[in-house]
Amino acid sequence: MEDTSAFAKAPTKKIKCAIGFYNLENLFDTKNDPAILDDDFTPGGFKEWNNYKFDKKIKKLSKVISKIGKGDTGTSPSLLGVAEVENKAVLQSLIKTDRLEDEGYDIIHYDSPDERGIDVGLLYKKKDFAVHKSEAITLYLETEEGDRDFTRDILYVQGNLLGTEVHILVNHWPSRRKGANETSQKRITAAKKNRKIIDNLVAQKPDARIIVMGDFNDGPHSESIKVHLAKTDFYNPMLYLGTRYEGSLNYNYEWFIFDQILFSNNFVRIYDNELLYERSDIYNDFYLTEYDGKYKGNPFRTYAGKKYLGGYSDHFPVYTILTATVKV
Repeated sequence: MEDTSAFAKAPTKKIKCAIGFYNLENLFDTKNDPAILDDDFTPGGFKEWNNYKFDKKIKKLSKVISKIGKGDTGTSPSLLGVAEVENKAVLQSLIKTDRLEDEGYDIIHYDSPDERGIDVGLLYKKKDFAVHKSEAITLYLETEEGDRDFTRDILYVQGNLLGTEVHILVNHWPSRRKGANETSQKRITAAKKNRKIIDNLVAQKPDARIIVMGDFNDGPHSESIKVHLAKTDFYNPMLYLGTRYEGSLNYNYEWFIFDQILFSNNFVRIYDNELLYERSDIYNDFYLTEYDGKYKGNPFRTYAGKKYLGGYSDHFPVYTILTATVKV
């Protein structure tokens, strides 16, 4: 165990860093992969997806990522969980853009069994975060007929963030496409799976610092989050962000905050805290929104059905600012 008294006596400085999560809305390459249902996102498919559209989306997303939390930290996020990416190659294209290439990002990604081939991943700055361990944890679901319902894995990453060990779970829970009530049990199952991982971590190390992030397809007040995931040992700042007029996505003229970042309570401890929670927010600057029309203020998305809009994503990113106390 680290000698905290020695740490307290050593010269230190405080550094602010951002941790974010961003659903990238179907970041597919243009190649047909026969193993997944990606035909729509090919030049001959329903979306007529091509290299021009891919490059444009990559550049737009890199602009967003470069600005998340920058007002507080002066730079791009130290950690960024992402969802709806087809493979590692599309993330490599993203971090090689002009806006991100000098930021020193690396990638953690595993191909999941999701039928559409969309996965979660983690971008991290190598100077801020040292990876110790990572793995894809299967979320096993069944259909009403008892067949396997293939969905995204949970990405688990353990590492050192600015001198402090953290455990990160990146999620993309089952959608509400067939109805919120009809699909709620799948998200409850996902919450319970996360909770089991958390309980195992805490059993091994009671003071483990844990961050759970993702597109949960449920809000902070949903049963899956409030009852099964964010128990008394977790702080969910997203409880205070979503309103009638603001959220991370808009569906049928209603705002939701499905994109969330939760923290174990040791991040909000106000004393002797080398990695202290400061605040959370939705990154929804004007350029990320529909400028006019009936969808004014909504996320400026890439597609609306078959119609190509050329926007960023149908979600806004969310982020948290932490203050790290590091040795000089």
